[in-house]
Formats: sequence, C-alpha cells, structure tokens
Amino acid sequence: MTVPNPTLTAIPGFLVGHWTDLAGQTGCTALLCPPAGAVASASFLGPSPGTREGILLGPEKKVERVHGLLFTGGSAFGLAAADGVVQVLEERGIGHETPWARVPLVPAAVIYDLGVGDPLARPGPAEGEHAARIASAAPVPRGLVGAGTGATAGKYLGQGAVPGGLGSVCVERYGVRVGALAVVNPIGDVLDERGGVLGGPGQGPGALAFTPGDVESTTLLAVVTEHALTKSECRRLADAAQAALGRVIHPSHTFWDGDSAFVLSSAVLPPADPLLLGALVQEAVCAAVRDAVREANVEQSDV
Repeated sequence: MTVPNPTLTAIPGFLVGHWTDLAGQTGCTALLCPPAGAVASASFLGPSPGTREGILLGPEKKVERVHGLLFTGGSAFGLAAADGVVQVLEERGIGHETPWARVPLVPAAVIYDLGVGDPLARPGPAEGEHAARIASAAPVPRGLVGAGTGATAGKYLGQGAVPGGLGSVCVERYGVRVGALAVVNPIGDVLDERGGVLGGPGQGPGALAFTPGDVESTTLLAVVTEHALTKSECRRLADAAQAALGRVIHPSHTFWDGDSAFVLSSAVLPPADPLLLGALVQEAVCAAVRDAVREANVEQSDV
C-alpha cells in the first residue's frame, strides 16, 4: 500500500530539492513552482530579515507570479545560491515573459548559521543549481538537511540550543489542502502541542544574563496551496503564518529574529473558504516547525 505524501510536495506542481553540507553545517533548499508560476506574497517580521526580491512580493507590486523560492544558510552570502535556481529555470524556458527573454523570478531568504559549522562554508550558485536540478515531487527529506542543516533553536541563554532543522507537512480538511515547509532557527524555544518545551533550554529569557548581540535568528516559512488566491490574499495568509509562530515558538518575533513567511498559490482550483484556509495555514505552520525539530533531533540521537 502506498503511503500518502505527508509533506509540501503532496500539492501538485511544487517540487523541492536540497543541497546539504554536513561538514560545514549549512545548505540550501529550492522550491520550484509549476511552470506557469505561482501567485505569491510574503510577510517579514523582525529587525534583520535577509531576503532577495522580497520587495517584489508586496501586494502593490506589478508582478503576481514567481517561479521558485530559495531558502539558504550562509547569511547574506547564501543569497547567491538563488542565481543557480534562476539558471535552471531559464534553461527550462520558465520565467516572466518580457520582450527579449523569459526572466525567472526566484525570491530567497537566509538564516544565519555561520557560528554553527564552518563560517566559510556558504551555499553559492552551484549549490543552488544542484538543489534545483534534483528538485522533485517526492516526499521532502526533513531534519538536518538543506537550509535546515545548521539551524538551531533556543539560543536565548547562549547555551542549551538544539538543532532546529527543516520540517514539512501537508494538512487537509474538507477537501482543502495546504503544504508547509519550515526552516527553524529561532532564538526562542519550540513548543509541542501541549505547550511543553520540544526544543530549547526551556528556562525562558532572563534565567542567565545574556545578550545575543549580533547573532541572528530566523525562521523561514513556505506555505503552498492549489486554491486560487489574489496577491493580497497571499499576503494576509503570510501574516497568519507569522502569527502561528507565536503559538509554537516562545518568545517569538524578538529583537533578534528576522522571520520570513511566503505564501504561494498555483491557482489551479477554485477559491476555498477563507476561514478554513487561514486555519489550515496556521495548523500547517505549527506542525512543520515541530516536525523540523523532531526530525533534526532524531538524527542527532542517531549519530
């Protein structure tokens, strides 16, 4: 009996691939949209989000569809990996039509993982290209993989952090499906379904005198659906995804977090009940964040 795909790639048309450097403890993850692209918008919270083409996703901007999305480690250096994804899409004839060329639109967002492994190990164009070329509709590999390789959670004491990893889920109710992928690198603890500490020291800020300083913390979210959405509706759901982080990460959206949430719609199905869709987005975000920490720490215990 075939087990249904429990991850984001259960949503038809969306493909995911990773490049992973276990020695350097960094990596990148490419999410490719259907060839026609996906209507997309995003929400950025915190003082230091690291993004490429993020401003393009504002509801007031002209272009509605993007063709891929890149999540990467390596801080600002890692944004260069998006060039490799653009190259692969251009080769495949995918992109925004202009008079002289099809231009693939690939927003990107980074986490700061330079202090975890080798600070000189940074994804670049070749690594982004690799992730895009192997992207598939197979269940998304999760845990210490791709952009989640060097992610950590619970850093507010300067000690006691745990692997954050990368997680992915697909949730469905009443025929409406939402897929989510999370790269979990927050300064706060990750909470389980009962509000207990799933990842992190669990003591809460203030237990030790510690100022994070320049250490950046970020959770990256990608949420996808088949149901038609406008760009403004994608933005509202991206805000809902950010709100969900407050349920699963404590504290969330701090002075040291630069959280980025992207919502993409292939728009191949009619619009869904917006209340149901919003509830599923928040459910999927919480589940994907927990999935990341569980998968990353299972791998750690196996080492």
